[in-house]
Amino acid sequence: MNNVALKLRSVKAFAALVVVVCSAMLPGCSRQEAKREAPAVLKMATTTSTDNSGLLGAILPAFEKAHNAKVAVIATGSGKAIKLGENGDVDIVFAHAPELEEAFTASGFGVNRTPIMYNYFILLGPDEDPAEVRGAGTASEAYRRIAAAQATLVSRGDESGTHQKEKEIWAEATGSVPKATWLMETGQGMGPSLQIADEKRAYILTDRGTYLAYKEKMSLVPVMESDETLLNPYSLIAVNPEKYPGVNYNLAMELIRWMSGEEGKAAISGFKAGGESMFFAGEMEKRD
Repeated sequence: MNNVALKLRSVKAFAALVVVVCSAMLPGCSRQEAKREAPAVLKMATTTSTDNSGLLGAILPAFEKAHNAKVAVIATGSGKAIKLGENGDVDIVFAHAPELEEAFTASGFGVNRTPIMYNYFILLGPDEDPAEVRGAGTASEAYRRIAAAQATLVSRGDESGTHQKEKEIWAEATGSVPKATWLMETGQGMGPSLQIADEKRAYILTDRGTYLAYKEKMSLVPVMESDETLLNPYSLIAVNPEKYPGVNYNLAMELIRWMSGEEGKAAISGFKAGGESMFFAGEMEKRD
């Protein structure tokens, strides 16, 4: 028997001995448990669009496998996601509400805010377009036309990133969000809100990713998507370990590095519906 074979036999014998000792000393310790540690858990609070679109379910397994981790996703509006970060209930926040994100980091609750991807908001409506939104040059003009026609408009109404954008458009269009019977707030996520708008044959602002995921399930069509103000950036923000020492800051930073790196960018760019990109990796860009 040569030296290589002897060494291999010795290694196998030692490994078998470790398993036996482990089984004797630690009840329930199996061969598999002896070889593998339990995955580390990373708690992520995120906007519903990253979840409803199917993005996270498609790209996170690669990160989890590479880092022996499990990302526990809490999908809610960006405002609520950031609040979970402020309370130290999660390790990382994935949001698309720039002003809220800036306040979150400025107050010291969030650190290392990193742009990850972007897409655009789209205003959907019935194909017959009763408010003649298609002729509007800007999102604010589109909202003014909807108000003038008193056409039904469905709003998230949940302090999400999409709701923040709605309020920005209303501020420019009329100065404030109107209180009217034709403006319907759902208080729900993007997916359920799209379904309600489709049932009501109403207008609704949505992100591109969730629209593409639901496109074949509804009859609403894009009536406004060319306004530069409809740019929709997403960022990851780690919860500050100096505020909350118990957070898994190291794993949060690993996820930020992975999603902003080449592998994460490729995964985001490769996530499509009907051959169309749902999100664009990296920094937001200006349209030509």
